Amino acid sequence: MSSSLSLYLLDATATRALIGCRDDRLLDVLRERFAHDLTRDDEYHRDAIEQGAPTAEAALHAVVHGGPFSKDRSHAFPYGYAYERLCSFGGAFLPNDWFTPHRGDWLSVVDQGLGALGITAVSVESFGHGGPPAPLPSSFTPACGEWTPDDIARALEQYEAAGSHRTPPQDPEVAQAVAQCLGWMRRAKALPGFGVVGFRS
Repeated sequence: MSSSLSLYLLDATATRALIGCRDDRLLDVLRERFAHDLTRDDEYHRDAIEQGAPTAEAALHAVVHGGPFSKDRSHAFPYGYAYERLCSFGGAFLPNDWFTPHRGDWLSVVDQGLGALGITAVSVESFGHGGPPAPLPSSFTPACGEWTPDDIARALEQYEAAGSHRTPPQDPEVAQAVAQCLGWMRRAKALPGFGVVGFRS
């Protein structure tokens, strides 16, 4: 089974501030913008919804209003997708063709490629192990992670400091994936306060 990464360039602090903002005008805009996606998700997760999971629209409402959230951990996934919609709304989608789809330990392989260039401050594998910000409940899918502006600044400093000691990946696909990661970081560095938020599904 393959997985995918969806990545957004954004001001994560501003995006997190939308959680619990209770702005119904924002909620109306989000409902309109993502109407097709909300319907598609409900169709795809129909069985879970019949067993008590919130609809995509109900999850979006809960995220914007700061709750209430289902106490059933198996019903946590719609809140992760709702948070991704906030990130999509406030951020720019980043190229992800070297990560969607991906299989097996590909993310850790790319991290090894980053390490060969001296970069340890960020990890693409971290996008596959975390959850959305509190108070949102987390679930296995979608997983969520963030490269903060400080993380990115350190990673680029590590890359520059490695200089002639860098060992470019021998596998051309890994090299392309690493180059894509560097592209994300350079775009973020050019925008003060911006980082990268990634979702693995």
